[in-house]
Amino acid sequence: MPAFEDYRSLLIGVAYRILGSVADAEDVVQEAWLRWSGVDETTVADTKAYLIRVTSRLAIDRLRWARSRRESYVGPWLPEPIGTEPDVAEHAELADSVELALLVVLETLSPLERAVFVLREAFDLPFAEIGEIIGRAEPATRQLARRARDHVRDKRPRFEVDRDERRRVTERFMNASAGGDLDGLISLFADQVTMVSDGGGKARAALRVITGSENVGRYLLSINTPVNIARFMASIGMADIPDLAFEMTVMNNAPAIVVSAGGRVITVISLLVADGKIETIYLLANPEKIGHLRPGSAA
Repeated sequence: MPAFEDYRSLLIGVAYRILGSVADAEDVVQEAWLRWSGVDETTVADTKAYLIRVTSRLAIDRLRWARSRRESYVGPWLPEPIGTEPDVAEHAELADSVELALLVVLETLSPLERAVFVLREAFDLPFAEIGEIIGRAEPATRQLARRARDHVRDKRPRFEVDRDERRRVTERFMNASAGGDLDGLISLFADQVTMVSDGGGKARAALRVITGSENVGRYLLSINTPVNIARFMASIGMADIPDLAFEMTVMNNAPAIVVSAGGRVITVISLLVADGKIETIYLLANPEKIGHLRPGSAA
């Protein structure tokens, strides 16, 4: 199906932004392919619009199902990290729509609001076309878009626009963490810095959000002790404790830290930086969310 393959990257981008999950996005696009394979292509006037419509509807249904499952999720839930996508690399206007902080805010929208926001703000689809996708009249679709846009504007945290500055802060954070430098860590933090850890009950991680520079700094150093490293490794099924490797990379269009051991990514850390200070730390350790990553492959 050459026509479908031409749009696969685009469809993954649509599904991922609606779902916040790489695995779910890939499942949705596979289902879209199965449906497309049963269609007479000569009856489709606009292949791209048709495939976006099918993929978006499938993603909305999958998001509703996933939300119900997350009610029993262990600890905070964070979106799955991704490396820099081809469409992000080529189109700067799409870059912000995969930032982890934005995806976290999108989790607070209803499935329809999220789909409308993504299709309009990231992909600039006409309201009439979005309305056809979600089964709403154009005025109702515009209202959903306005409500979603206002919500995101109010909830979206500030972040450092300067990519080089974000990278410098991330590198200093990585060095201070690996070196056990509490004062160095605290100097990088905003006073009310927060840390959100996602282990999903599959990896040892904090079950609640940690707040405050002293608390966050001490927690970060505590998980880097030999005893707690061994406990973490055991929680993800690694009895041996190989040397840990820390690397700077790019995840969700932002500098990030990947921690790996034995050729396996075990943690991804992303920082929200504003005015030169770290305001939020996102730590992903759930193996089901980072299993698609490989050391050195995300940048």
